[in-house]
Amino acid sequence: MQIINGREISKKIREELKERTKKIIEEKSKIPSLATILVGENPASKVYISSKIKACEEIGIKSSHHNLPATATQEEIISLIEKLNNDKNISGILLQLPLPNGQNAEKCINAISPDKDVDGLHPYNAGMLTLVKSWQEILNQKLLVSCTPMGVIYLLKYSNIDIKGKNVVVIGRSNLVGKPVSMLMLANDATVTMAHSATQNLKDITKKADIVIAAIGKTKFVNKDFIKEGATIIDVGINRCEDKLCGDVDFESVKDMEINITPVPGGVGPMTITMLLHNTILAFERQ
Repeated sequence: MQIINGREISKKIREELKERTKKIIEEKSKIPSLATILVGENPASKVYISSKIKACEEIGIKSSHHNLPATATQEEIISLIEKLNNDKNISGILLQLPLPNGQNAEKCINAISPDKDVDGLHPYNAGMLTLVKSWQEILNQKLLVSCTPMGVIYLLKYSNIDIKGKNVVVIGRSNLVGKPVSMLMLANDATVTMAHSATQNLKDITKKADIVIAAIGKTKFVNKDFIKEGATIIDVGINRCEDKLCGDVDFESVKDMEINITPVPGGVGPMTITMLLHNTILAFERQ
């Protein structure tokens, strides 16, 4: 078994982003900046926000945080977003999800300017991803793509795992991971199968895959019966197992196989915030 170390790769990319930020500041006399919005006092969301702010500081990106009460109306959230849209000193806007009290997250996300949508969730950016034909187009157009899927691609590239021509199975069809990571794989010339909870004979399908991306949100769902020797497994799942975190892959079941695999924690997770930093710099360059 070969471990794909997300922490190490993330560290390497952050060093590169730090140099890129430094160069921008020297050449443009401007600093890329991220505005974060938290509605309410969700403890987990507060931890996520603080880690994002810390990561910005680490590479020299400016950050500003906006905390609205849990009682904030949709109009108040959108009003703040529009204010940040119009602020030329703000490169990217991140609305921390989930929103409290059943607020309509979709309407709030749609209010974010596509050029400042560092989460890559705006319909314009999601749509652009379906229209590009190649990875080079994604780079050339500085597309803002959902952070976790982008992190998956960079994990593979920095691990020198070839995607071109490979048979890839994505388990999960969410707008956040499954759909965008499938589009990214297609842009990198893979042959992609999107599987999900209603897929029949799933094990037969994944057994033929060179790369399996598990993003179904079911604890230890994928075991050795799903995987062929020599495959690469990207575990996107983050589930609570007793007193620790575990993924959508049953790690113990596959640990004796000749495979490449991302651990949980320490695999895809660290890459998500790193790609947020990457997108903030892209957003600055787009503007």
